[in-house]
Amino acid sequence: MPARSWRPSRLQRLGDAMRSSRRAITAIQWAIVAFYLALVTIPAFLPLPGTGSTVLNNLTLFAQFMFWGIWWPFVIVSVLAMGRVWCGVLCPEGTLTELASNHGLGRPVPRWLKWGGWPFVAFVVTTVYGQLVSVYEYPKAVLLILGGSTVAAIAIGLVYGRGKRVWCRHLCPVSGVFSLLARLAPLHFRVDREKWDAVGHSRTEPVNCAPLIDIRRMTGVSQCHMCGRCSGQRDAVSLALRLPGAELVSLKPAEAGAWDARLLVFGIIGTAAGAFQWSSSSWFVTAKTHAAEWLIERDSYALLQDNAPWWLLTHYPEANDVFTWLDGLGVLVYIGVMAAILGGWVTLCLRAAGALLPGNAMQNARWLAYSLIPLGGLGVFLGLSSLTVALLKAEGATMPWLPEVRGILLALAALWSLWLGARLLLAAPGASAAGRALALAWLAAATGGVVLPWVLLFYIR
Repeated sequence: MPARSWRPSRLQRLGDAMRSSRRAITAIQWAIVAFYLALVTIPAFLPLPGTGSTVLNNLTLFAQFMFWGIWWPFVIVSVLAMGRVWCGVLCPEGTLTELASNHGLGRPVPRWLKWGGWPFVAFVVTTVYGQLVSVYEYPKAVLLILGGSTVAAIAIGLVYGRGKRVWCRHLCPVSGVFSLLARLAPLHFRVDREKWDAVGHSRTEPVNCAPLIDIRRMTGVSQCHMCGRCSGQRDAVSLALRLPGAELVSLKPAEAGAWDARLLVFGIIGTAAGAFQWSSSSWFVTAKTHAAEWLIERDSYALLQDNAPWWLLTHYPEANDVFTWLDGLGVLVYIGVMAAILGGWVTLCLRAAGALLPGNAMQNARWLAYSLIPLGGLGVFLGLSSLTVALLKAEGATMPWLPEVRGILLALAALWSLWLGARLLLAAPGASAAGRALALAWLAAATGGVVLPWVLLFYIR
């Protein structure tokens, strides 16, 4: 049979279609922007839902369900499956910041803005602040946090870059999370370096890569927004499939990022777990009760006041939901302690595993941390989908199968993390069989530490 290698695959044709269908994609983007802005702004100026309100007859509840019940949980799923297609094709903030950048000052990106710790700081601050103002429950908090983030994205676009997404690359609170999760995705744009270089200096129309990627040297998809603009460029870029996690397995210790590891261990695993679990924790209630009693015994009532504004702490008397200063302090302490204990345990296990391998123990620990991405991603999904479950139960839905599904997902994510860890250890140059086995045992201990809080939340409490 004649060779068929020259014929483009269906995926390659799909990628090329994304490039040639910019008008259609732009129309989709602006439809999403309009929908997003309506759901962010309008409910904030409506009365809170009353008795008898449902998702189907109340815009505030509908917006709540769309944002936290459907939108964000399944954005996580989409990144795990298709990379950052959400960022490149659907995200309203990305669309708006790029538009602003097209008409802005076009200044070069300053050095301070390129600091690698911004995604970690933005994620932790946004997550914790969202808990203090109850962003999942109240539309004013949604307008404050999501609307504020959107305004910041536009402002950055107006100042920096020319037709770029500087906000998305460096400052977006979820950019770092998506960057890590996308490494697991089976779908990616593959760059054939030899084909690219073979074109030489012949005239080809340059591609505007909005997230500021050097396409020629792109070997992974952590920063790629999967927008399709570069598909077919120099006949070297094509949409393709790979094994899930293949990018991580090929990672070298020297390529591991310190801020990636910190975001994963202390942000996605530690901080997010605390944020999702404090409201259901009997430990939180007990500690807060003891603290209140201790204050009352000493006639100290300042922390028991509930006079904080709604934009600082939850304050909705009409819904009988008001935080005292002690409540806010308790949330901060609980999330901080959870992040410190869980992140500290995982770090200890990773350091112990890294010390068993040749080379720098800290660098090895950062490298091995990537194996925990499946568990980190699942934790975010479980936390967000818990809101989906709560909203559906409020509508009268029953889900007797839910505990089993959650258990299966936890088991699969744990096994995937261990499999990735084993593959990384097998690739460790110069490591002994005994060293690899002991390192895998430490990775198993880290995995168990990540799973435990979810088991306590869903099955023990």
